[in-house]
Amino acid sequence: MKAIADTGFIVAFKNRTDQHHAWASDLARQLDAPLLTCESVLSEAAFHLGSSEAVVTLVAARMLEVAFDCGQNIEQLRDLATRYADRYPDLADLCLIRMSELYPHHTLITVDEDFRVYRRNKREAIPLLCPPKK
Repeated sequence: MKAIADTGFIVAFKNRTDQHHAWASDLARQLDAPLLTCESVLSEAAFHLGSSEAVVTLVAARMLEVAFDCGQNIEQLRDLATRYADRYPDLADLCLIRMSELYPHHTLITVDEDFRVYRRNKREAIPLLCPPKK
């Protein structure tokens, strides 16, 4: 499966104490690497993990690939920020929505419930892969 990785998946995969670690580890074995992501997600993941090295290692190992340029998508990001202002999306969320538009055959792997509300191309649900509800 081709996929886009959000922060929560990366954190769960690397952090053995995360509540979604088993789900993320099992899922990682089934995915076609590399998973696409953006620099904003990498920054968030490094912050939450308390380790830039852990995140950079995933990129170096080709589990993750940076496949987004904010500068080339600034107008679309601004439009998304305006559309979803009431939800206070962070930059990573906006980038992932836009990536879903650019890579329509990729599933977004996330633990973030907001992606059930966000839409790509204004009305289209974003294909998601989330941990099972407890």
